[in-house]
Amino acid sequence: MPPTARTRRLWTTAFTLTIALGLAALTSAQRGYMFQYSMGEANTKYTGQFTFARLKYDCADYGYNCYYYRQIPSWAHGYARTDNGLPAEHELLQILDSISVVHPQIENSNVFALDDPELCKFPIAYMTEAGFWNLGDKQAQAFGSYLRKGGFVIFDDFRDPPRGGGGWGVFAQSMKRVLPGLDIVPLDPSHPIFHSFFEINSFDIIPQYYDSNRPYIAGIFENNDKTKRLMAIINYNTDISNFWEYSGTGFKPVDQANTAFELGVNYLIYGLTH
Repeated sequence: MPPTARTRRLWTTAFTLTIALGLAALTSAQRGYMFQYSMGEANTKYTGQFTFARLKYDCADYGYNCYYYRQIPSWAHGYARTDNGLPAEHELLQILDSISVVHPQIENSNVFALDDPELCKFPIAYMTEAGFWNLGDKQAQAFGSYLRKGGFVIFDDFRDPPRGGGGWGVFAQSMKRVLPGLDIVPLDPSHPIFHSFFEINSFDIIPQYYDSNRPYIAGIFENNDKTKRLMAIINYNTDISNFWEYSGTGFKPVDQANTAFELGVNYLIYGLTH
């Protein structure tokens, strides 16, 4: 029998409520993430204690939506999770605190624009998804000044287009404006950064969370001199920080997470001592 008019109305009402509830849940989830990463911008005041500094930037699609991951901007990927509300760096800082004398600020990490003068109080900066980086002239000049004065930056979690936005091309062009005349060069395991705390003698042990092919590890040296200070470490075609973020969840083997933490600790120790 065909449905009666009353039955059709009930079906329509039920379908409408289902859609409305689904949209409400999606909106609520998105607002939750927006709230979390916005609240994180209430930075901890400088006290001299090491505090992790994440870089925020204007993102551009470059052929792929830079808000694709949980509808948050690319710079905030890994910055907040709904299950614990903590950023990926929180897990790394816990490890650093437990195995070293650094004893960083664990409960808070700061977020800075590249041209924020306060960034210069913090020796290490971190940027994710640099393939979506939309760099302004003022930011390029200020960030270059930060690095030349002694700042150290970790680039992680970016990859080839289209999922990586503009990928390496966008990143390389941005760095030419940040540090004109300085080259991006491949690194090998002999560099001191891979021995600053843990001994890492091969890149073959670097785990891949979801990227294919091999990670590409590169750096930028002061005055293009490999015997001088490394100003930037670049993890391309890999996402080391994803292992920090989801450690303890059982998603990946413990030994892979351990390797990702060893890399992260080495980067931080090097940045603090050079």
